[in-house]
Amino acid sequence: MVSTIDKLEHLKNLVNLAKLKDAESEVVFQINNISWNQYEKLLCLLEDSSRIKIKYLQENLVIMSPSRIHEFDKKIIGILLEAYFFTKKIRFYPLGSTTFKNQIIQRGIEPDQCYCINTNKDIPDIAIEVIVPSGGINSLEIYQGLGVKEVWFWERKKLSIYVLENENYTKMNNSSLLPDLDINLFTDYLCYDEPFDAVLEFQQKISS
Repeated sequence: MVSTIDKLEHLKNLVNLAKLKDAESEVVFQINNISWNQYEKLLCLLEDSSRIKIKYLQENLVIMSPSRIHEFDKKIIGILLEAYFFTKKIRFYPLGSTTFKNQIIQRGIEPDQCYCINTNKDIPDIAIEVIVPSGGINSLEIYQGLGVKEVWFWERKKLSIYVLENENYTKMNNSSLLPDLDINLFTDYLCYDEPFDAVLEFQQKISS
């Protein structure tokens, strides 16, 4: 039987392996039978590391080291969305990759970007995930338990929006929290090669 100390040491070794990868690749490790206590200890060990993301769902844990393209995409999504907030004078609270967790339901996650709309809250209204590798833990199941109203997935240059209704997520064509945001237009500018030009042109479009 593997001891708690041995398991934690194993997790630390996986984290160190993930940190060694090159910037162009995405590294993902999934480990099962991890207790909540082990999950929290790992989070404590990673307090000073922004290069590693952790997901936890009922004793299943994922360690991920995002690639350069992952970080680029999440930042552009955030910049464009914040440009929309400013242009439309929508009050928002950016919470970045804050760790959100709940021991009772055994869930924990760190979005790529997340926001509270109009008022600051304990749980974000919108969580955004950039999906590069497939598989692993079902992020929607984690967000559902935490009560996040909307989850946006950016994968293969397509934006999918899931809205929480009656405790279940429904895939929608538009945001229920930002009904005036043209998702097709927003997606077009996410695909620009030049982010500076994308933001300026996007602001001009939504200001007219």
